[in-house]
Amino acid sequence: MSTRQPDFERLEKRMGYTFRNRQLLRTALTHTSYAHQFGVESYERLEFLGDAILGFIIAQELYLDKKFPEGMSTRIRAALVCEDTLAELSAQIGIDEFALLGTGAENCGERHRKSILADMFEAHVAAMYLDAGLEPTRSYVLKVYGERIKDMITEGHFIDHDYKSRLQEKIQGKDRKLTYETISEVGPVHDCIFTVAAAIDGAYIGTGVSNSKKKAQQLAARAAMEKIGHIEDELKGRGEASDPTSILHELLGGEQS
Repeated sequence: MSTRQPDFERLEKRMGYTFRNRQLLRTALTHTSYAHQFGVESYERLEFLGDAILGFIIAQELYLDKKFPEGMSTRIRAALVCEDTLAELSAQIGIDEFALLGTGAENCGERHRKSILADMFEAHVAAMYLDAGLEPTRSYVLKVYGERIKDMITEGHFIDHDYKSRLQEKIQGKDRKLTYETISEVGPVHDCIFTVAAAIDGAYIGTGVSNSKKKAQQLAARAAMEKIGHIEDELKGRGEASDPTSILHELLGGEQS
């Protein structure tokens, strides 16, 4: 029920931190629906502050690494603080178990909504900052991220993260619908291999295979981008314009765009 009182002490044990002012943590996990229903403050103000604090902590880590120019660091930071990543981290901690939602939101299944999980992650970071200061908060954030930052840097995962948006930009405004279709799922549920195709108006333009559906989508987008790169080279080699309309024409096998 939405009126249940979560065991915040259990959440603190998971976090490895005990709040001096537990009301901050409670507010960080209070959805607007609960706030309106019971006349209390929601997480919105804390989420605003947490967004800035989290961005600073990640930016500082990238700055101290000294390996990357500004543009690349910006892309890595964007991948590390995007909604998908924050929602995954939130679920990792189990924040959804402790969220306070109003009756309507609870009944609609909002407890596990990605945007809410991401917002609450930012809000609970702000709550710790207000309770303990920057350094303990920084240590906690880096602990929660674990190897993600290192992996994002050393293995180039941030590049994969960016392919879908880059592909979308390529076809944007061309009255074409980009979708990702799961072609097959092979193996047991706990170890399934996904084959996903990037498609424009149902025509496959690239495929990807991975044990993660999201990763397979990124690989499909990367394959499509590589195909587009080859088309651009061919058009230039023939002395033809490599504008979006021409690229789509070639990409879709000569269909008119």
